[in-house]
Amino acid sequence: MITYEDFEKVDIRLGKIIEVNDFPEARKPAYKLLIDFGHEIGIKRSSVQLVGTYKKEELMGLLVACVVNFPIKRVGPFESQVLTLGFKNTEGMGYVLVTPSKTSVALGDKLS
Repeated sequence: MITYEDFEKVDIRLGKIIEVNDFPEARKPAYKLLIDFGHEIGIKRSSVQLVGTYKKEELMGLLVACVVNFPIKRVGPFESQVLTLGFKNTEGMGYVLVTPSKTSVALGDKLS
């Protein structure tokens, strides 16, 4: 079990997907994303296993929750700078993204 103080160390921020590319080099079907977190954090890269759940067009402009303070994770030739959060898709492969239900949240806002 973790403490509340442990949870506070995880920096979860709101970002907006601004670019989606195929990632054919990945072992499992995936996309490469560019996500804008606003002025404080800027634009970061993420590799996500969303093929089969989302089409690239559906992801463009989507607001997503991401952990921004993990170390960079190398996924094949790609460096994933943030962890884009999602739940395992029970209807097939991939994940369902964590997104806000309202859009009255600023880019880069921290989950609290």
